Amino acid sequence: MNLAATLRVAVNALRLNKLRSSLTMLGIIIGVAAVIVMIAVGGGAQERIQNQIKSLGSNLMIILPGSTTASGVRLGSGANLNLTEDDAIAIAKEVPEVQFAAPSNRGGAQMIAGNNNWSTQIQGVTPDYFEVREWPLATGRMFEQAELAGSAKVVIIGQTVATQLFGGADPLDQTIRIKNVPFTIIGVLSKKGQSMMGQDQDDIAMIPISTHRNRLFGTTQGKLRRIGVIMVKVYEGASMKDAEENIRDLMRQRQRTQPGQEDAFTIRNLTEILQAQEESSRIMALLLAAVASVSLVVGGIGIMNIMLVSVTERTREIGLRMAVGARSRDILNQFLVEAVTLSLIGGFIGIVIGISGSLIIGKFAGWATRLSLHAILLAVGFSAGIGIFFGFYPAHKASKLLPIQALRYE
Repeated sequence: MNLAATLRVAVNALRLNKLRSSLTMLGIIIGVAAVIVMIAVGGGAQERIQNQIKSLGSNLMIILPGSTTASGVRLGSGANLNLTEDDAIAIAKEVPEVQFAAPSNRGGAQMIAGNNNWSTQIQGVTPDYFEVREWPLATGRMFEQAELAGSAKVVIIGQTVATQLFGGADPLDQTIRIKNVPFTIIGVLSKKGQSMMGQDQDDIAMIPISTHRNRLFGTTQGKLRRIGVIMVKVYEGASMKDAEENIRDLMRQRQRTQPGQEDAFTIRNLTEILQAQEESSRIMALLLAAVASVSLVVGGIGIMNIMLVSVTERTREIGLRMAVGARSRDILNQFLVEAVTLSLIGGFIGIVIGISGSLIIGKFAGWATRLSLHAILLAVGFSAGIGIFFGFYPAHKASKLLPIQALRYE
């Protein structure tokens, strides 16, 4: 008997017991749907972390000032303003793994444009900062060298600031006041979105670091060109570990740190932190998929149980078919096709439910989900494999029945 005839006989047999066939498929349906939803949720979490890494910039490290002690009180990290713009220049020149080293300072201020005002973070930067953060402009231009040298009153604003101050109008070449100092907008940053801590990265304004220090947030240490942070971008393919060690050695030399003394600065490797989060998310996604796969195994056991019952109920039918010329292989193929058909139908229904469930979760629960063709194909293949694996024993048992004993079965 050819495959088409075998399939037709198997489908007819399943149609005669619709309720039992439906209940048998239920385990496969739940299993496939659960696997697809869990992988979609896990994939969405990984994609979100990857976007966070991308928004920060790749191969990124941050150098922060160290702590200090005043009257016996140890202040927190960043309290000792011992980093300078010269440190950033030295790192960029003397550490071979470093592509860019961007100094920056930050402070909050009120911005006023016409009748609108908005409080935001004002960050003093150099053009290298935009390279480190991989943050291009949506419109306008970057700072020029003359503007950096002359503490020019120019500003580049983020998308949120542009919306809050100008709505849908073009902010380029408009004048705004920051701490009562007039600034000309020369550019608008492209959209970055939220950071890993949920902060709006687009709610920011960038001015030349010299302008930040000399015109808005000057200190008594202004002539020393003190800065709050140095952001470092390492060349693609270079060792982050080697770069970190070389930066630490250089900074200890520049700050004249004696052997055995603690570093007066802190180096944070953001790429390693975010990659560790991505790995944890990936492991969690695999764990969720493995737990969901248990449903498929349970569904397979259900198929085996029902097929064993079917063999028992149809013993006389099997004997009759053998008596009129059916071979053991035909009986084996029939029951095996029945099991695989149940698994595949259940698998396809599970795919529809799984995709729908992923979309519903993404829309109403607010979770990021990412549907994967690989996960769908894996679920279908696994469901077919379940049908073959758990359907083989009942089919083999049916094919080994002796015609005379089967015909005499009550």
